[in-house]
Amino acid sequence: MDDQLAHRIQLFREGGQVRPEVADFVTGELTALADEGRPVTEESAGMLTSHLMMALTRLLNGEAIEEFSADEQIAAELAGRPEAVARARTTARRAREALGAALPESEINFLAMHLAVLDQRVTG
Repeated sequence: MDDQLAHRIQLFREGGQVRPEVADFVTGELTALADEGRPVTEESAGMLTSHLMMALTRLLNGEAIEEFSADEQIAAELAGRPEAVARARTTARRAREALGAALPESEINFLAMHLAVLDQRVTG
């Protein structure tokens, strides 16, 4: 993880926008993605980082996360990216186990889209 991405997480944490355990969880997930060979930088993973931190925070705060009408379209786009979907499901499972936050299918799909972008950066 580059310094800019670490700074993004620090700003979320220090600003009280996310719970410390959420920032820690997301940091751990980003480290795991980097260890798997994905490019984890502000440019490549900034939106993923913000999206995941805010979704987990909303869930832990008891806020509803709406299902999106584009879910079928997103799922269709992800049909050719089973590795991104599988990795998103792994992250969702770990979030449920570590934080008690069950990401809905629409959030798992958005996470998979972010991961597919990261994978494209690896394979070019």
